[in-house]
Amino acid sequence: MGSREEIVAAAAKVMREQGYAHATTKAIAQAAGYSEALLYKHFKDKTEIFTSVLTERLPALGTTLDELMKAAADAPLAANLARLARITLSFYLESFPIAVSLFSSRELLATHRERVMSRDRGPEVPLARVAEYLREEVRLGRIREDADLDASASLLLGACFQYAFLASFEDREPPPEELDEWAERLAGTLLVAVAS
Repeated sequence: MGSREEIVAAAAKVMREQGYAHATTKAIAQAAGYSEALLYKHFKDKTEIFTSVLTERLPALGTTLDELMKAAADAPLAANLARLARITLSFYLESFPIAVSLFSSRELLATHRERVMSRDRGPEVPLARVAEYLREEVRLGRIREDADLDASASLLLGACFQYAFLASFEDREPPPEELDEWAERLAGTLLVAVAS
């Protein structure tokens, strides 16, 4: 593992333990065993480290969406929706403890918002990507043409986010079987609403 990967791994650990707001670049560099100067050779700022943690160290929501876009027809719609719900549950369960501290300060949130939006990495991206995937299912004739895809994406992601919020609030790590069951239930509910 190279220094960049070690920094991202250390950042994920520090951010999980301390939240984004309190995870300083100094603490991240120290946890990785490197100088802060080396950290800045790989990353522009803490926001870039945060987005790297989201894309490289957490469950691969983006990769799953890419795969579903390319091969949606290879599996039944119900299986695709359950797979999407399952990875989304895992992603939010992992990212919620890190991201929640962004809301501890209006100034911190505003600064972070400005930086991620300038890089097209904001929280609206998963919504747009899920709606795009659902449009592919419409094209395949498996979702009704009159289905509200933006609302469907919001319902799916919102339900997964709420589940992660409750688990984090309860300081509970749900077992994989529970996540599998909940993903299938979410997929089945959405399927009833949108299937052609």
